[in-house]
Amino acid sequence: MRLGLVLSEAANGLRRNASMVVSVVLVTFISLTFVGAAILMQMQIGQMKNFWYDRAQVGIYMCTAISPGETCTAGEASAEQIDAVKAQLVSPTLAPFIDKYYFETHDQAFENFKKQFAGNPVADYVTPDQLNQTFWVNLKDPSQSDVLVESLSGIPGVENVADQRKYLDQIFSVLNVASYTAIGIAALMLVAAALLIATTIRLSAFSRRRELGIMRLVGASNRFIQTPFILEGVFAALLGSLLAGGAIVALVNWFVQGYLGERLKGFSLVGMQDALVVVPILLVVGAVLAAFSANFAITRYLKV
Repeated sequence: MRLGLVLSEAANGLRRNASMVVSVVLVTFISLTFVGAAILMQMQIGQMKNFWYDRAQVGIYMCTAISPGETCTAGEASAEQIDAVKAQLVSPTLAPFIDKYYFETHDQAFENFKKQFAGNPVADYVTPDQLNQTFWVNLKDPSQSDVLVESLSGIPGVENVADQRKYLDQIFSVLNVASYTAIGIAALMLVAAALLIATTIRLSAFSRRRELGIMRLVGASNRFIQTPFILEGVFAALLGSLLAGGAIVALVNWFVQGYLGERLKGFSLVGMQDALVVVPILLVVGAVLAAFSANFAITRYLKV
């Protein structure tokens, strides 16, 4: 097979169907950008889980004067009840599971509340005595929080024992839904890209049907006839893939690391290393998609 002639035929096909090629590039670019964004989002969720799950605490909320529940019938948790919880935390039963803990008083809880809700009118109506005094416990293995919850729930003076990981799970569930939505949109766009590539190739073959007939009469092989059309699709899809890869790199560099990085300094965010892992995946997906679509279209059209 003469490579120069094959490449020349592919270039002619791209030139004749320039508008369709641009359409393929744009659809591939958009669909693969969604794919890349979904992959990055899954990477981000994984990093956030590793970062925050290890820091998730168990909160042991002591009763206030307005707390409901059977364990708070006496009102505000007394000093003896607080000491009883502390004794449980340092007991041989629970101490092996605990890395460290600290006690937050009403005033400390109020200061943290004011920082968290600064500028919110609700901060003007809350008083320190309305906020729970709380033991914040870091476990050696956060997955063993049930031991602490079962041991301390129901003790007089304890309003509630809550594992912060439950709140994190809700956040990660929302992020997962957003990620799966991006994957779903990307899948639909990839189907559209495959159909557009196939249509472009068939139109290109139809416009050159006389040339193809002559080539078959003079004994040109099936591979020789098919290859230029497949190269047209692969070239257009690869160009769209490169644009998608550039968009992912730009997104991470300027938005994630730039804009978000300056405002979320306490968070572990995806970086350029992650983006550079995604780019080759997009190139491979684009090339495989184009090659399959083009080969299917031209084989069906030429019936070879």
